[in-house]
Amino acid sequence: MTTYDVDPGAPDASYLRFWREKHLCTLTTLRPDGSPHVVPVGVTYDPEARLARVITNKASAKVGHVTAAGADGAPVAVCQVDGRRWATLEGRASVSTDPERIAEAERRYAERYGRAPGPNPSRVVIEIALTRALGRG
Repeated sequence: MTTYDVDPGAPDASYLRFWREKHLCTLTTLRPDGSPHVVPVGVTYDPEARLARVITNKASAKVGHVTAAGADGAPVAVCQVDGRRWATLEGRASVSTDPERIAEAERRYAERYGRAPGPNPSRVVIEIALTRALGRG
């Protein structure tokens, strides 16, 4: 069996380069009934901090799913695909309303996607404490 495990805190150069390219991603959260909720998002990956970040509106369903999981966070996955290259990051998600954490997420988003996100007073950041990474960069 082929394994595609990657150390989320120390990815190889091609995997990290893939996460620095501009790609639309998906975020999978779990609904209260356990079924997956998959939505398109922009994601940034910070291997040094072992974090992935998603900026979003606090009223979104994904934020509701994450906060409903409680203090231990929600199990989530983010994924991106480009031809035969793919990468998935898994971990426990939490929601932050801290202005400094949101600003850092916005800065990283602008760096990866080449544009600053528009103003949004309802913005929060979903932070994913990474436990696993998979893929072929």
